Amino acid sequence: MSASAPRRALVVIDVQNEYISGNFKIEYPDPQSSLVQIGKAMDAARAHDIPIAMVQHVLPPDAPIFAKGGFGVALHPVVGARPYDKLITKDLPSTFAGTDFGQWLKEKNIDTVVIVGYMTHNCNDSTIRQAMHEGYAVEFLHDAAGSLPYRNRMGMATAAEIHRVECIVLESSFAAVLSTDEWLASLATGTPAARDNIYLSNQRAVLEPA
Repeated sequence: MSASAPRRALVVIDVQNEYISGNFKIEYPDPQSSLVQIGKAMDAARAHDIPIAMVQHVLPPDAPIFAKGGFGVALHPVVGARPYDKLITKDLPSTFAGTDFGQWLKEKNIDTVVIVGYMTHNCNDSTIRQAMHEGYAVEFLHDAAGSLPYRNRMGMATAAEIHRVECIVLESSFAAVLSTDEWLASLATGTPAARDNIYLSNQRAVLEPA
């Protein structure tokens, strides 16, 4: 590995029973597929000596989701059965908020955070944006993540729509968005994944409309 190779940490966000078989089910991509990709990413991180932070969202016992002490709050076996280096519990979307995650990254001399887990548009998004704002390079594995649908006074959006648009927005400025297999290939070369920029993303849409 070259001196300029990224100093990565894999951040596994909220891969908990609630999203798979609980009250808050991920719909897109198929969670059975994304769980496989998350497992692959964790195995590859371990093989390449990349530290792994496991993140768990925990809410009060009377909460409708992620209730402390309940089935839904537990780590899903796909991640819970695999080794990790740091467990971070949180009650806000960003992994940085109210935790020692930022200090752990500094202690590990990390410059690149790799995000997998749930949800693409909420806890992943919040962690990715804060990481970028704090000077970290970010890599987001889009097939090792997922969304669910929303309906509120602003309208309805399917899980697929939310995930797709969120990935486009993140790639424009906040993260290099790539598949798990693309990320595995980048580990072999030791090179960072490049993200796009907001101006070029816009100009392609203007000059090359779908």
